[in-house]
Amino acid sequence: MKSVIFDFNGTLFLDNDKHIKAWSKISQELRGKPITEEELHAKMNGVNNMRIIRYLNGGTEDPKLEQKYSLLKEQYYREFCKQDTANFHLINGAEELFDYLKKQEIPFTIASASIKPNIDFFVESFHLDRWIDPETIVYDDGLHPDKVSMFIDAANRLNRPIEEFTVIEDSLAGVDCSIRSGITDIRIIDSNHIGERVKNEPAVKQICRNMSEIDRNL
Repeated sequence: MKSVIFDFNGTLFLDNDKHIKAWSKISQELRGKPITEEELHAKMNGVNNMRIIRYLNGGTEDPKLEQKYSLLKEQYYREFCKQDTANFHLINGAEELFDYLKKQEIPFTIASASIKPNIDFFVESFHLDRWIDPETIVYDDGLHPDKVSMFIDAANRLNRPIEEFTVIEDSLAGVDCSIRSGITDIRIIDSNHIGERVKNEPAVKQICRNMSEIDRNL
């Protein structure tokens, strides 16, 4: 590995249940029913909040409503995270991998579809600034149409060519955007159970359960 971009939710932090609960509250308000786990995987993971809310709102574009419910969803999500103290920690092996990358002077950062209040929440809660300069973290700032743009931005912030990056992801959208951005080394944390669907993709080099299984020598 020469340079690394980590996804965050479902990759470094296993939080799908919190997203389901938070999006279900928003979905209940917007359309009178909760979301399904299949909707989470097929329509939401790796997609920014505005597009998700537009989907839940029947495809109608309404920027004010999207902004309101985006902030509300993340408020619910952070509350659910703090309530579940037993599981509010980075995935197994993450800190050890961060330590290794830092010791080897391998540049790395995060590219996440989370909004800035969540990124700030993660940095503070998990003390991510021990390893990562928060200024290099790419998040949903309203300027990125998808994670292709995010990956390219992350590479630029680390001043490295996109082709040399390893991306660690958990979603189909993340895999698709990695490939479209020119990345040829993708490692999967299979929290979303996508392994069978991506195992024959040449760019997918590993399918892992946690960060301890990431092969640092590939």
